[in-house]
Amino acid sequence: MHSVKNLFLGKALGVAEYLIPILKESKFKETGVLTPDEFVAAGDHLVYHCPTWQWAAGEESKLKSYLPKEKQFLITRNVPCYKRLKQVDNHQENFEKLVEEGDDGGWVDTHHFAATSQLQDSVSEMVIDDNKGSKAAAAIPAPAARSNSAEEDDDEDGEALDMEEMMEQLEAEDQATLDMPTVIKQTAAAAATVAPAGGDLESGILQTRTYDLNITYDKYYQTPRLWLFGYNENRKPLSVDEMYEDISQDHAHKTVTMEAHPHLSIGLMASVHPCKHAEVMKKIIQTVAEGGSELGVHVYLMIFLKFVQAVIPTIEYDYTQHFQLC
Repeated sequence: MHSVKNLFLGKALGVAEYLIPILKESKFKETGVLTPDEFVAAGDHLVYHCPTWQWAAGEESKLKSYLPKEKQFLITRNVPCYKRLKQVDNHQENFEKLVEEGDDGGWVDTHHFAATSQLQDSVSEMVIDDNKGSKAAAAIPAPAARSNSAEEDDDEDGEALDMEEMMEQLEAEDQATLDMPTVIKQTAAAAATVAPAGGDLESGILQTRTYDLNITYDKYYQTPRLWLFGYNENRKPLSVDEMYEDISQDHAHKTVTMEAHPHLSIGLMASVHPCKHAEVMKKIIQTVAEGGSELGVHVYLMIFLKFVQAVIPTIEYDYTQHFQLC
C-alpha cells in the first residue's frame, strides 16, 4: 500500500516540479529553504571540508539547467555499515546512566553499564572446585592460628620449609584447584558475547555492508535530498528489503521511500523524503538565533547530514565538523 501511494505521489511531484518556478531570492532564514545557487555554495563548503564528498554531473539527458553542469549532485562512495539496525535497537534501561540533567531531561548514555555487566557475568561464571579448593585452603596456615601459636613455633628447633619446595607445592595445588577446561570454555563464551556484532549473529563474523550516498537539490521542496544505494560484503547490490534493515523503522516506508534518481538511470533508490527538511532547518536557525549567533547558509549540508543521521543511524557517513547550536 505504501509503495503504491509513494509511486503515485512521486509522479505527481514530478509534474509539479516542472510547473514551479526556480527559487532565485534567498529565503533561508525565513523558511529554511535553499536556492540552487545556495545549494551549490553549501555543496562546495562540504566538499572542501569533507573530501569524501565530491560533485558529480550525472547523465547528460538528465541535466538540470538551474545547476552547473559539473555540479548536479553530491556523492560519497563505500560508506561502511557495520551493523543491522535490529542489532543495536535493543534498548535496556538497566544499562543507562543520566550523563547531564537539564530542562529537557538531559543526555543519557544508553550503554554506560553494559561493559561492566558483561564483565561481572563473565567473572561470576568462572567457578572454583570446592572439594579441591579446600585442600589448598588447608595447606596455607590461617593468620589467627599462626598468631596464637607463635611462642610454640619459636621454641621449636625443626628445619624451616625450603622456599623453592613451598613455591612448587603451591603452584601444584593452584593448578589442581582450577578446572582449566571449564574455565577456558567459559572464557571463550564470555569473549563471544562482547565481540562486535556486525553480520552473522550465530558465527560472530563481521559482515560489512557499504553504501553510496547522493545529495540532490529538490526543486519542488527547495531543499537537499538524500539518496542511498547499498551493497553486501561481496559488493553485490542489496535488495529493497535488505536496505530497509538499515533504516529506522519509524521512517521506513514513510520518510524513506524507493524512488527514481533524478540524475541517474539505475532503477529505484532509497531516498529520505524532503517534505520536513525546511521545517527542521528553520527550527535550528531559530535556536541558533536565540543563542545570540547566526547560522550561515554555507553550513546547511553539514547540519542536514547530522539531523538525517537519525533515519539511518548505522550508516557511518557523518565525518563533518563538530559545532554547537547555541
